[in-house]
Amino acid sequence: MRSILIRPLVTEKMTDITAEENKYGFVVDINANKIQIAKAVQEKFQVDVVAVNTTRHKGKTRTQFTKRGRFTGKTPRVKKAIVTLKEGQTIDLLGES
Repeated sequence: MRSILIRPLVTEKMTDITAEENKYGFVVDINANKIQIAKAVQEKFQVDVVAVNTTRHKGKTRTQFTKRGRFTGKTPRVKKAIVTLKEGQTIDLLGES
């Protein structure tokens, strides 16, 4: 079985949203749907998921100049999920006691 949750989103904006609205962000598998994401979060963290919002981001084209000329590549495409938990429940993403 493929891993649905790749890593948590730990950014300044996401930390503010977590503190104010009890929402947590994750980078998820590009092919995962909202139901699969909710089940994965519930199984991994033993919490109740109220809602899941997802966004898909295209990979960007990047150009690097070297001594041999120009090298063009793409960054990978990413899917992000923002998970809303039941009131009063939390997830300890950083492993703090």
